[in-house]
Amino acid sequence: MDNLLTAKGEIQTDHTLPVEQKGLGIVQRQPVGEPLYTGLKAIDSMTPIGRGQRELIIGDRQTGKTAIPIDTIINQKNTDVFCIYVAVGQKGSTVAQVVNTLEQYGAMDYTVIVSAPASEPSPLQYLAPYTGTSMGEYFRDKGQHALVIYDDLTKHAWAYRQMSLLSRRPPGREAYPGDVFYLHSRLLERAAKLSDELGGGSLTALPIIEIFEGDLTTYIPTNVISITDGQIYLTSELFNQGVRPAIDIGTSVSRVGGRCTNASDEVR
Repeated sequence: MDNLLTAKGEIQTDHTLPVEQKGLGIVQRQPVGEPLYTGLKAIDSMTPIGRGQRELIIGDRQTGKTAIPIDTIINQKNTDVFCIYVAVGQKGSTVAQVVNTLEQYGAMDYTVIVSAPASEPSPLQYLAPYTGTSMGEYFRDKGQHALVIYDDLTKHAWAYRQMSLLSRRPPGREAYPGDVFYLHSRLLERAAKLSDELGGGSLTALPIIEIFEGDLTTYIPTNVISITDGQIYLTSELFNQGVRPAIDIGTSVSRVGGRCTNASDEVR
């Protein structure tokens, strides 16, 4: 667990950061006001995302949830945004396909992959999102801009539930432990836009949540919706009709992204 490995061998570095860090206070932040363009018109015009924002991507299986952040990473080429893609509980073939796509478009030059696939133990899947966030904070605290994608936090919650049940902690709703809300709130609160006095860097978070048959009322989706600054909702109906990305504009919202658009860019 203490070695950084890639397909090309061990990474040699002396610089380390703690995986767990507290979120910034109010004084250290500034309001989100600088846009982060995804390259997708449906998002950039209707539900714009700002640097330092936390925007949830939510939908059923096989509705293109992963495609949106991958397109966003590719669109950051020739910008000053560093990208971290965190794969939690995914199939190894899925992660390999993501890496291959990013390599084809030259996006691996500014992207880090943190992978804890389904074959890894639950503790490693639990640590992966916090590890990726620490990498993003490294760039943010240097006055630079970073984007971190969590694919996905549903499987992250499953891993935490497995650890808690094996530890014989009292189960609560849907067998999750009582602090499962804190599990994700302390993670997503680390995304922020720093004040100008601290360099003005930013860490933007795009968490992904998988739901079943469009049900937004289950435990983990409602928790993460309440933590984030908006959601991009994808539906199976639109996907099956050939709409790409399959975004339900009526249900999707960006609560702070509107500050990042000029009057000339707004869709009326």
